[in-house]
Amino acid sequence: MSHQIFSRLAAALIGMFLIAPIASAQQVIKLSTTTSTENSGLLTYLLPEFEAKTNTRVQVISVGTGKALELAKNGDVDVTLVHARPSEDKFVAAGHGVNRRDVMYNDFVIVGPVSDPAGIKGTRDVLKALKKIVGSKAKFISRGDDSGTDQMEKAYWKEAGTIPAGSAYVSAGLGMGEVLNMAAELQAYTLTDRATYAAYRAKTGLAIMVEGDPKMFNPYGIIAVNPAKYKDINYKGAMLLINWITSDEGRKKIAGYKVDGQQLFFPSGN
Repeated sequence: MSHQIFSRLAAALIGMFLIAPIASAQQVIKLSTTTSTENSGLLTYLLPEFEAKTNTRVQVISVGTGKALELAKNGDVDVTLVHARPSEDKFVAAGHGVNRRDVMYNDFVIVGPVSDPAGIKGTRDVLKALKKIVGSKAKFISRGDDSGTDQMEKAYWKEAGTIPAGSAYVSAGLGMGEVLNMAAELQAYTLTDRATYAAYRAKTGLAIMVEGDPKMFNPYGIIAVNPAKYKDINYKGAMLLINWITSDEGRKKIAGYKVDGQQLFFPSGN
């Protein structure tokens, strides 16, 4: 009898050792993303639920879109969440990424000091507003970091056919939150996504000057790094995140994120 009991105990212990690593193993998913998804508080709100549901840990690297795509191109992350559609399309066309999907959108706004030295508050035309900023010789702070916001800002200046001269134009090379703080300190204008502005509004005292121009629409996409290019990429984890964030559950979570009662991101209808 004692031999049978010993055998059963041994079998049970072996079974526990075999099962335990599987049950406790936590999959790590490396995500490169824009500063706006991090600075706005969206990822802190979204990811814990996904991680708990899938027994994963998402390692977030928050940089500008250009750098986020570069990390993905180099195989340093498994998946990337960015907002610069032309750059995203080039990334996929070059074979660096697969399964791009629309996730959500918000919009860009021009913000500035309440004193509004360029007299642009309440206008809708982003190009006319930028021209007035140049004409007033007011200071403008640029991200200057090849982020999605930076790329959009540069496209606006190109279309407007002008840009502030000399010290009136400051290329910061910083994330959106830091640029908003700098704009507040220097009493300057800047282009920002609405979500990060909302998160920093109370701290900076900046006001929205220009909003509502269709040119300021700001869509976000998520892309898995191509597993055919990097064999050690966690493609399974990347697709877990992609499928969840674009599912009905993920979209409801995105829509439910609010700051001061204001919805900041709107899920795309995939």
